[in-house]
Amino acid sequence: MTQHYDTIILGAGPGGMTAATYASRANLSVLMIDRGIYGGQMNNTAEVENYPGFNSILGPDLSEKMYQSSTQFGAEYAFGTVLHVQAQDDGSWRVVTDMDEYTTNSVIVATGSDYKKLDVPGEDDYSGRGVSYCAVCDGAFFRGQHVIVVGGGDSAVEEATYLAGLADKVTVFHRRDKLRAQQILQERAFANDKIEFVWNTEVEEILGDDKKVTGVRVRNNVTDEVYTVDAAGVFIYVGVLPVSDVVADLGITNERGWIETNERMETALPGIYALGDVREKELRQITTAVGDAAIAGQNVFSYNENFKLQQQKMTEA
Repeated sequence: MTQHYDTIILGAGPGGMTAATYASRANLSVLMIDRGIYGGQMNNTAEVENYPGFNSILGPDLSEKMYQSSTQFGAEYAFGTVLHVQAQDDGSWRVVTDMDEYTTNSVIVATGSDYKKLDVPGEDDYSGRGVSYCAVCDGAFFRGQHVIVVGGGDSAVEEATYLAGLADKVTVFHRRDKLRAQQILQERAFANDKIEFVWNTEVEEILGDDKKVTGVRVRNNVTDEVYTVDAAGVFIYVGVLPVSDVVADLGITNERGWIETNERMETALPGIYALGDVREKELRQITTAVGDAAIAGQNVFSYNENFKLQQQKMTEA
């Protein structure tokens, strides 16, 4: 028999887990579904320094604490890749995964975002063989070697600083002439003598010996000079893309794939909410995902109260 829940949360990152805490604490039956380990991208973060209550905490440790909190009031957690979210005749929703299927009164989309690729030759060929999008995951493989970081935002600069504690040298290639990262992150990186910044320069190809990365071919976008740089690893941080394919056919995403909501985290469809990094928003941080989730978790309770009342009236009629 298909299991039914008051709300199903797609994703178990910081937003999904916080929404589960709020909804289950309000006595709703809650299921979180995630294709990976709970915590999402927090598990790839070495240190979190801007989350209230902690001067500094490891990303995996914060994930574990949030998970314990999210399940204390009865919320459940299931592995699975969501394949479809479909409307039912009675106003409820059917959620189909590669493992099972469920029905629910409401859905909270907390699927987050994913790393954007450079889309240059060699990137896919050497992914996992020197090309990485996670310094915490793979940095230890490059102890004492030269690595390259591509990007100029918070993630690029923060991970370059992390890699400098492992690698012999870190070269950061940025296509502009200044960074977009927070000032405090810039100051740390500029003060680290293991980190070199190369401005107005774009990676055009990732080179290798058929087994592993050996370097990159780059082009200065001001002088048009092209040259190669030897390196053992290439870490790419050039932006994020919404993980919204599973709801793309519901008509709640914009032309770039981000889900649009109002301030109550409601989408254009009744019973469908969205929060965190998958939303169209300016700032994507753990704290903003948690803030979104508190609002979504509270409003999904109100929605369920009204939904059940309507279902009761229909039954009585």
